[in-house]
Amino acid sequence: MKIGFDAKRAFQNDTGLGNYSRTLISSLVKDFPEDEYYLFAPKQTPMYDLSAMPELQVVLPGKQLHRWLKSAWRSRFVVKDLLRYQIYLYHGLSHELPFGIHKSGIRSVVTMHDLIFERYPEQYNWIDVLTYRRKARYACKYADRVVAISEQTKQDLINYYQTPADKIAVVYQSCDPAFGVTWADDEIAAIGAKYQLPSQYFLYVGSLIERKNLLGIVTAMNTLKGSMDLPLVVLGNGSGYKKKVKDYLAANGLTQQVIFLNEHVRLENRELPGLYQGAMALIYPSIFEGFGIPILEALWSRTPVITSHGSCFAETAGDAALYVDPLDPRTIAHAMKQVVDNPSLVKQMQEKGWQHAQHFTPEKCAAAMMKVYKQLNN
Repeated sequence: MKIGFDAKRAFQNDTGLGNYSRTLISSLVKDFPEDEYYLFAPKQTPMYDLSAMPELQVVLPGKQLHRWLKSAWRSRFVVKDLLRYQIYLYHGLSHELPFGIHKSGIRSVVTMHDLIFERYPEQYNWIDVLTYRRKARYACKYADRVVAISEQTKQDLINYYQTPADKIAVVYQSCDPAFGVTWADDEIAAIGAKYQLPSQYFLYVGSLIERKNLLGIVTAMNTLKGSMDLPLVVLGNGSGYKKKVKDYLAANGLTQQVIFLNEHVRLENRELPGLYQGAMALIYPSIFEGFGIPILEALWSRTPVITSHGSCFAETAGDAALYVDPLDPRTIAHAMKQVVDNPSLVKQMQEKGWQHAQHFTPEKCAAAMMKVYKQLNN
């Protein structure tokens, strides 16, 4: 079977959607080598190292006009290239399919990670909402199969777009296998020394936007001030909301307790597992997510997780996390204190987390996705 992928984010996105694309494609190539795989991308970059997978074929815009209008090529004109390469099945890995594919005879699958722009449109530019909605509705209507990365996303697809339930397959995602490799104490210490990190810290990973609720964490830290003053390392970028958080820190004498790592250095991707494994816990009190990949990265790293009730979080963290009310900083503070004061609880969370993470291996993700593909090849 000739399978094509929308590989834009595999080559250009170094966070969630890019990691999803790279991990899935690499797992499929490794576990199902009998099929042929093509990556259709506006451009190729070193972000996705294909040196160990010479069988992967990359297709870039061929015509001069398409090289000038890469976005138009990806969203429409790529269909002609799919036909030229005799692609049987095309997988849009992030919410969209090229317009016109439903008339081409090519089977199609689209992965829908979330519909957060529908649930919280006020957090987006209105033009972006209209663009995302147009692409997502087209993909969900015309794809032969819609993949949701969680039961939460499946329900949102049914509720917002009336996508038939029997058209949706829930295929959980995995993360980079590097998170499952245990770092030695001296390696973790070296990361800390390199980036001038404290010996003990809590960790936040994610964009600095209102929905992710960093302000909830620092408010919890304020309630603990004097009794427990462990610092927080923040890995993520933002603008307006970040300023709001910094203003709160300054007003409450907490500026020195929060380290915005991105402001000072660029952490190498290969070092991220070490950052997780050096943390007391990942704090992820988001209001809503489609899956919450930092939770899974923490579980694989044997790092305790504090996260929110509701949304998809129980799917991702299972019985391994401490759950909080993201709108009540006192519950976040209580969970932080539990992690610090109860070593036996921490050990239990680490073991439960590792066991739960085994539901999300790259092999299981690839096998479940291949099952979706083969159902369309009958």
